[in-house]
Amino acid sequence: MYEAALKRPFFILAPMDDVTDTVFRRVVRSCAAPDLFFTEFVNADGLQSPGRIKLLKKLRFTAKEQPLIVQIWGKNPDNFFKTAQQIADGTFAHELGLPGDVNFAGVDLNMGCPQKSEVRNGTCAALMNNRSLAAQLIQATQEGLAGRLPVSVKTRLGFDKKDLSWPEFLLSQNINMLTIHGRTKIQMSKVPADWEAIGHIRELRDRIAPSTLIIGNGDVKNKQHGLQLAKAYKLDGIMVGRGILHDPFAFASKSSWGLYTKKQKLELYQKHVKLFNETWKREERPVYTLNKFCKIYVNGFDEAKELREQMMKMKTIEALLDSIEKELQKLV
Repeated sequence: MYEAALKRPFFILAPMDDVTDTVFRRVVRSCAAPDLFFTEFVNADGLQSPGRIKLLKKLRFTAKEQPLIVQIWGKNPDNFFKTAQQIADGTFAHELGLPGDVNFAGVDLNMGCPQKSEVRNGTCAALMNNRSLAAQLIQATQEGLAGRLPVSVKTRLGFDKKDLSWPEFLLSQNINMLTIHGRTKIQMSKVPADWEAIGHIRELRDRIAPSTLIIGNGDVKNKQHGLQLAKAYKLDGIMVGRGILHDPFAFASKSSWGLYTKKQKLELYQKHVKLFNETWKREERPVYTLNKFCKIYVNGFDEAKELREQMMKMKTIEALLDSIEKELQKLV
């Protein structure tokens, strides 16, 4: 099990939909790797439907992106059981064309995403108000994994207000790891993360489920910041989300991103785009997917905004790569 081998506190790249795909995970790894990776969140109900083939792109990974946790969401316990079973026995890894000795390291259940469509459907953060179903989903996943892989949950402090009975409930479910984002569903990302509340949940863990790992998440800038928070609140690990979008070296002991020149930043973006092109040859992801990454690299130098706006208008990978190359040639 991955958790036994990790030095405390360990660091995790947060699951972010249409962001932390196999391409970006490999870029981050080349800069400074976290201790654990998560996939984008993928719908377990969809994986057990005719739409399975279209969702496999969210599970795609390479042997270098390990250990890697699958994050799933949905509301059908039977589909959670089947999905967990197929993750544990290597069915998905086989479908993705990976070698027999390469597989996912665990399964995480998304019980915190605050997006309206998911909540209206009774999934993700809505499970805070349907604890019977939440328990069924956890149990179904555990039964599907049959002890072969660990199961964890990522959630928030509560739905419309902070409610410590929710993490207390989750801690009673015999899960291996609990990640707490320090905001409620209603707060989205509009207020600072409440790390004091995360600390209180760690205290709950100490009393209720000492073997469950507690991970803090919310507004973590980089490894140095995360180490301070982990020490202050006695946490097992730290998850970094949006911080990685400001610094690809966020997991480094000492980031070099602030010293990167325009040329170095554009070369890293070029590397990202080329890897994207090699990975999604069948255009499983459109070129505009790269726009959300453009600001990471095309930033912090003169006329970056204008160049960024120009590059984000590109309609093809070839045009984008040509634009980057022309800009690099100016710097020779």
